[in-house]
Amino acid sequence: MDLVKAVQGYLTKMTSEVSGMKVLLLDKDTTPIISVVVTQSQLLAREIYLIDRVDNRNRERMRHLKCIMFLRPTPASVQALIDELHDPSYGDYYLYFSNTIQKSSIERLAEADTHEVVREVQEYFADFLAVNPDLFSLNVATPEYPLFVENSSSWDTSTLARVTEGVCSVLLALKKKPLIRYERNSALARKLAAEISYTIQNEGPLFDFRKPDTPPILLLLDRRNDPVTPLLLQWTYQALVHELLGITNGRVDLSDVPDIRPEMKEVVLSQEHDQFYAKNMFLNLGDLGANIKSYVDDFQQKHNSTKNIESITDMKRFVEEYPEFRKLSGNVSKHVTLVGELTKRVERGSLLEASELEQSLACTESHSSDVKTLQRLINDPNMSDDAKLRLALLYALRYEKLPGNALSGVVSALQSSGMSERKLSLVPAILQYAGTDQRLEDIMSNSDLISRTKNVLKGLKGVENVYTQHTPHIVSTLTEAIKGKLKEQNYPFLEGSTRDKPQDLIVFVIGGTTFAEAREIAKLNASNPGVRIVLGGTTIHNSKSFMREVFDSVSLWTTAGKDAEKEVLSPQTGGVQRTARIG
Repeated sequence: MDLVKAVQGYLTKMTSEVSGMKVLLLDKDTTPIISVVVTQSQLLAREIYLIDRVDNRNRERMRHLKCIMFLRPTPASVQALIDELHDPSYGDYYLYFSNTIQKSSIERLAEADTHEVVREVQEYFADFLAVNPDLFSLNVATPEYPLFVENSSSWDTSTLARVTEGVCSVLLALKKKPLIRYERNSALARKLAAEISYTIQNEGPLFDFRKPDTPPILLLLDRRNDPVTPLLLQWTYQALVHELLGITNGRVDLSDVPDIRPEMKEVVLSQEHDQFYAKNMFLNLGDLGANIKSYVDDFQQKHNSTKNIESITDMKRFVEEYPEFRKLSGNVSKHVTLVGELTKRVERGSLLEASELEQSLACTESHSSDVKTLQRLINDPNMSDDAKLRLALLYALRYEKLPGNALSGVVSALQSSGMSERKLSLVPAILQYAGTDQRLEDIMSNSDLISRTKNVLKGLKGVENVYTQHTPHIVSTLTEAIKGKLKEQNYPFLEGSTRDKPQDLIVFVIGGTTFAEAREIAKLNASNPGVRIVLGGTTIHNSKSFMREVFDSVSLWTTAGKDAEKEVLSPQTGGVQRTARIG
């Protein structure tokens, strides 16, 4: 189950079936799908002369060239294709769609093909971003794709349709017809399970794969069952880059970094095409820095350089002073730049100190100590509002049910530090979105004395690094699933059932997954031979995107007039304020 190879396979079929020099036209959805799995030079090697967007009508006419189109069958893309066929720029057209296309759209295309230039129409199911071989995203996030309407139990209909199409596309690309399981307390997971099942039945011949000995499992989870993981600062390379710089469709924008070299304003991070990144993406910042230094040291020895390199800053200076090194080792030059910027931002924002408290709040219960540290960090002028807010949200989740918790005091301190009302509103919003009453399981282990004792021991035992104590909740869920012991009471089958231990597991997180969870999936795959797990989500969150999702979602519920009366802590009085509006 290799997602990258599945998409590359479709691309190979498209390009090899059309001989000679050709043009590739994409739309806004398929452009990132292709760009994360193949480089421009690889496309050129396949005789792709030009890559452009179907909605760009200012393209040069080249009737001697053939045109491959790979499009999502959306109304906008179908209309752009119809406009192209009315006035074709190329000689022959080969049309490939990333998902099933409606019969009515096919009929419209046939009517538009008055010049008889269409040679082929195919459906190739690559309607997702293959980020890693075992990780995919549907790029479904607010504000374009709100998950909810009116309340926490109702899907936005257009988002539900998009997610259903995307998950079914993954199943078709991997050639799996699974049994479907879902989180019992999630109305969204139950509804998505029903929609996927209906699509599988409705598209019977497409899912007519050879029946395996052990049925594959599609497990539908809800982000609200674990709001902690996306709020934590992660220290592994891929996750830290996404948290502090942002990874969008495999690219990192560094244009706001002072004195950045022109070729470094946007860099590509690809496990498939960057060996250094593939080897180091799951390492923490310290080990990564040591590996880069080792690489630079090797180069120095080969070129008899005597420069003394002790820090990331020294490495950056060395790379800049030796153009030959930069030319030979562009990838390492890129990673030196990235690690240098990450290190700066960690130091500038006092993030090590923040992370230590984040881990304490996520893993252990120590209220008096946590409150004292939290109040001190809120008053730290070097710490960003986002870091302070993350700590406050984790505090709210950890001590939600503790009688006499200090949440009102925390909110008052945030207000005194100058935090905006919009950000302050996230404190009550996180409890409405993913508080104890919304979660299936007690991820904080606060339900009884035995759980709390176990949690304290877990926090003390075998922790090599105070910054990496937390393990995402998905690990315990999947460990049980691999053993065939996942409770049917909590994760029921939609139809049918099996007691077999699964060999193929496709896990999809409604509300988004994280690179921290992707790392755990890679570890589970490596440590469980014979088991293959693929993880996906509506999007891949960092803390900012997750907080935006929470804010936008709760704003929609209150705007719709649902849950009108809520108990929200008032920073002015320290008491309870009724009918607060979020946003």
